[in-house]
Amino acid sequence: MKPVKVGICGLGTVGGGTFNVLKRNAEEIARRAGRDIEIAQIAMRSSNPKCDIAGAPIAADVFELVDNPEIEVVVELIGGCSLARELVLKAIDNGKHVVTANKALIAVHGDELFAKAREKGVIVAFEAAVAGGIPVIKAIREGLAGNRINWVAGIINGTGNFILSEMREKGRAFADVLKEAQALGYAEADPTFDVEGIDAAHKLTILASIAFGIPLQFDKAYTEGISRLISADVGYAEALGYRIKHLGIARRTAEGFELRVHPTLIPADRLIANVNGVMNAVMVNGDAVGSTLFCGAGAGMEPTASAVVADLVDVVRAMTSDPENRVPHLAFQPDALSAHPILPISSCESAYYLRIQAKDHPGVLAQVAAILSERGINIESIMQKEAEEHDGLVPMILVTHRVRERCIDEAIAAMEALEGVVGKVVRIRVEQLN
Repeated sequence: MKPVKVGICGLGTVGGGTFNVLKRNAEEIARRAGRDIEIAQIAMRSSNPKCDIAGAPIAADVFELVDNPEIEVVVELIGGCSLARELVLKAIDNGKHVVTANKALIAVHGDELFAKAREKGVIVAFEAAVAGGIPVIKAIREGLAGNRINWVAGIINGTGNFILSEMREKGRAFADVLKEAQALGYAEADPTFDVEGIDAAHKLTILASIAFGIPLQFDKAYTEGISRLISADVGYAEALGYRIKHLGIARRTAEGFELRVHPTLIPADRLIANVNGVMNAVMVNGDAVGSTLFCGAGAGMEPTASAVVADLVDVVRAMTSDPENRVPHLAFQPDALSAHPILPISSCESAYYLRIQAKDHPGVLAQVAAILSERGINIESIMQKEAEEHDGLVPMILVTHRVRERCIDEAIAAMEALEGVVGKVVRIRVEQLN
């Protein structure tokens, strides 16, 4: 069969990796796909010194590539939302299949793109949009298709995981580690998307849709970052037998679906608690399979390219099949998506770690315990650090049993109303992830 002609939009980190993998492994890829995959054109703003593109046709404008009648598959690796959305819609209108690594594009505009793709009978593939080289989308969509998925929890941002790992292992401050992450290229000059959970929320939105068969609803994802954590919190968690990880959690409940990103205490003996540095890991719990863990490089030039090329192989394999018989974009048939709601964070349930700055006076613990008891909140463990007095207050560390978020919010408000007795209360959610 004649080669499938592919156009690559963007020759940055992931685009360069994709180009190199396609060239280096061309024979192996063709054996898997059943046809050669030929790079027919590249659209780029500047060259990548890590790629030898001598002889490759170059386009200065991505839309020139999209309008090229020879190209059958467009690989979108330019990032962002506005231009990428316009580019992908144009490619679909032109009857071309699309492969993308753009998590923001899929999380925010995926429903629109998939509807247009179905209308035109083409594929939009996006394995590389979540967890880099870890094939977690294929695992949930295809490998676990016989399961009712109960929950998904993942370390899906390497920057945050690097920062928390350094804080735990070396006792470093958040700001200090963030500077190093920026110097190493793990974090952008503006790290907001990484450290405040927005990047992870994009990825979690996609995972939740595939796991539960619900529309993409990024605007309903709760996000909380790690910038308020101090090294003492990491140390206290360790003393209690936990590790702090910045997790994305999607959970099925009788009332709807939880969709939340936040710092989380996990028992130190769980495998996911021991995934450190810039690595990613995703746990998926299904009713038949139980808990599974997918771990590996969540970003980087060739790990992400691995996922892009895998999607290309899938697209090439599917090009001769009836569009109605292809694997659905979001795993479930489009007319079978669930209307169950995404729950507000106040209705979600978790256990909690509370760091309470309080006067070291008789009766203070009894006041705190009474506030919790009045709201049906039980204490699982308690630890006090009298030697760490600051502004006349000492830290009191509590871990509660599971309770609704609104109850813990009310309790914290009541504690902080004890002026002169209790200072600021810091809370972190606790998940067992069995």
